[in-house]
Amino acid sequence: MTTFFFRKKSRPIPLIGVVGLALLLLTGCPAVGPDYVRPDTPMPETWNRKADAGLSPAAADPVDPAQWWTVFKDEKLSDLVVRAAKGNLDLKEALARIREARAKRGKEAAGLFPTLDGSAKASWSRSGDVPAESETKTGFQAGFDASWEIDLFGGTRRSIEAAQADLEASEEDSRDVLVSLEAETATNYVQVRAYQTRLRMTEESIQSLDATRRLVQLRFQAGLTDELALRQAEYNLENARSQRPDLKVSLEEALNRIAVLLGEHPGRVHEELAEPQEPPSPPSGIALGIPADLLRRRPDIRQAERQLAAQTARIGAATADLYPKFTLAGSIGLETLSLTDASSAVWNLTGGPGLSWALFQGGAIRKNIEVQNALQEQYLMAYRSTVLNALEEVENALAAYAQEQQKQKSLAEAVMAAEKAADLAGKKYQAGQTDLTDLLEAQRSLLTYRDQRTQSETALATHLIRLFKALGGGWSPDSPVSQAKAAK
Repeated sequence: MTTFFFRKKSRPIPLIGVVGLALLLLTGCPAVGPDYVRPDTPMPETWNRKADAGLSPAAADPVDPAQWWTVFKDEKLSDLVVRAAKGNLDLKEALARIREARAKRGKEAAGLFPTLDGSAKASWSRSGDVPAESETKTGFQAGFDASWEIDLFGGTRRSIEAAQADLEASEEDSRDVLVSLEAETATNYVQVRAYQTRLRMTEESIQSLDATRRLVQLRFQAGLTDELALRQAEYNLENARSQRPDLKVSLEEALNRIAVLLGEHPGRVHEELAEPQEPPSPPSGIALGIPADLLRRRPDIRQAERQLAAQTARIGAATADLYPKFTLAGSIGLETLSLTDASSAVWNLTGGPGLSWALFQGGAIRKNIEVQNALQEQYLMAYRSTVLNALEEVENALAAYAQEQQKQKSLAEAVMAAEKAADLAGKKYQAGQTDLTDLLEAQRSLLTYRDQRTQSETALATHLIRLFKALGGGWSPDSPVSQAKAAK
């Protein structure tokens, strides 16, 4: 390091030329390491499951997947989903992770710029043992230190590239949280309506069985039937009553879950959902799109792809450690004995280029490069696995939805037949044409088939929600995640 003092015959230091040469080298050298290329991902042309039962393989409307819950035409469901997207704490946590990743990217980008530090100090000294003969000296120093590491081989640029990809992966993670949140909110809403319907039907069955018990009791008191018939009527009634507590507990749990998903205390949605309604019914026709749409729609696939891109950039950052590092450093300072006496001031400037090179570290740098390459391979396998899992989820949801429709049709026919059987058995019993066993069996079967039909209707709506989630529906450029990004 050379030190220069300003005197009348001193020459200016050509720092502009040094900086210009550094910028020329910087812009002329590409970053070391592999450039990221999006992996080629072969996708099937069509779904393996035949698109029947109201499902169409046609390309989906680009607007529909973003608000898939509107296909149920239930205003309360739509309201709850929107409120969940605004108040859910898990989503807010995911948005905070985006801000963290954005700050980390800015921290990495700061490495491209020079650093400047300032310092100042004052000193006093006194000599002599006799106060009258002692002398006090003062001194003042101030200056600035600057340094700049030239990113000649692109290590910093690769780190910035990795941080940018990490930021984008965080955004996709937030979208994945949003997709899951919307699906869970809709599923619990469907469960609430299903439990309300099942409770209503249970109450209706209890009333019917209680009327039967009273009729049997009158006949028993009149000596027209035996005690066995009365006890059979009683345990059928109590068995129906025993189903109410479990249904009420499940209803309570679904209501509390919705409140928590909205970011509110349990019990906050009980009043607004107190009025019973039938579970929302799926529409008659739904456009599925094609398997290739998953690469565009599924946030978890998009996140895995961005993580792979980030790791690819880290290979370059590790490779840059094999090469020398060039720095420009300098300092300018002022030394004076008095702040008011300019003649005593001495300016000094030190500076110049520097070079550092890790020549021997026991192979640590190359081993680190091997580590980053192995991690890249892991992320590539994870990406491909995510794609396969997404295809599996869609195929399973398609099969479940189609088969549940067939089950629902059969149960609907069973309920109609059971209603007729219960009505006929009741009339015959009152007319004395059949015994009580036939009537009780008919009533028990009617209660069972009605409950199974409601559960099937609930499962059908749930399978459709699951299908929308598997297709990556529920987010758009107007989603809270993208709104937070735009606000920044």
